Amino acid sequence: MRILAAMSGGVDSAVAAARAVDAGHDVVGVHLALSRAGGTLRTGSRGCCTIEDAMDARRAADLLGIPFYVWDFSERFRDDVIDDFVAEYRAGRTPNPCMRCNEKIKFAALLERALELGFDAVCTGHYATLVDGPGGRELHRASDEAKDQSYVLGVLTAEQLAHTYFPLGSTPSKAVVRAEAAARGLTVAQKPDSHDICFIPDGDTRGWLAERVGTAQGDIVDRTGAVVGSHEGAHAYTVGQRRGLQLGTPAADGKPRFVLEVRPVSNTVVVGPKEALATAEISGERVTWTGRAPASTTFACHVQIRAHAEPVAARAVIEGGMLAVTPEVPFDGVAPGQTAVLYDGTRVIGQFTIDRTVSAVPV
Repeated sequence: MRILAAMSGGVDSAVAAARAVDAGHDVVGVHLALSRAGGTLRTGSRGCCTIEDAMDARRAADLLGIPFYVWDFSERFRDDVIDDFVAEYRAGRTPNPCMRCNEKIKFAALLERALELGFDAVCTGHYATLVDGPGGRELHRASDEAKDQSYVLGVLTAEQLAHTYFPLGSTPSKAVVRAEAAARGLTVAQKPDSHDICFIPDGDTRGWLAERVGTAQGDIVDRTGAVVGSHEGAHAYTVGQRRGLQLGTPAADGKPRFVLEVRPVSNTVVVGPKEALATAEISGERVTWTGRAPASTTFACHVQIRAHAEPVAARAVIEGGMLAVTPEVPFDGVAPGQTAVLYDGTRVIGQFTIDRTVSAVPV
């Protein structure tokens, strides 16, 4: 196959490209330039798309003896990921930019261009497994549960899965990947993993949002509507948050309070006891199926609401374009804007963006 290897400059994508070469594929490496800030440099282990990362990717490609290019996707990244991130926070939601990047950039814009240029598939260093099942290609969890990235890939469609290649899916651990990189002479063998949001390299999400959304003083209220504090912008808060609330009125029982809801229209933040974070139902309209769609409008599944959360047994119902999920045990601290990924065992069924939550604890 002709394989386009997306090379971020990290150890995972470098080893994935190397394995594609070893498998006999015709491989070309590409690094995505997602920022037009020419002086962007790596800060510790933050970010994944800096000048230094591009240089690391080029060195890896040279060692592997494959052609290498840098493609400017900064405009698409700004429109589809950064602007979406700001808009979601402005609406009082908590988005996952990595999900949006996979959906809109790596497996949409990049794959579209790859197919136009005659490539058969895009190769990445994600830890997930592809299986050719009776209903077509399926996405499954990786062998190493600690590194499994199937959650952030839950946005992929059947057509995208058909042109995707994940060489690391069956690797038992990240240590094995690093050892292999060192044995191959790849300089990124011990390079730290990237974390946090790549376009906020200093990690100050609150400050970054304040520059773009602005600040406006508003009330912090309890579940009865009583004012218990104030804030400088509702966008700075997310469901489940405990620190930084600066409440002027303590709870009657003396227990800490957590953010339960963000109301952007009234610029209000609602707080309450930890037990009120229990969520009895979630639902949303933006649904995609990863491979074949469910045969029934009602089905049992496991649901994961964060990248590293434990999956929860649940029942899903599809009705009028809406997907509603009721867990056997309430979810803890779910925010609108998060992504819920549905599983059947290790297989990813699909995903939806959470629009509505129902508390398990009445006021």
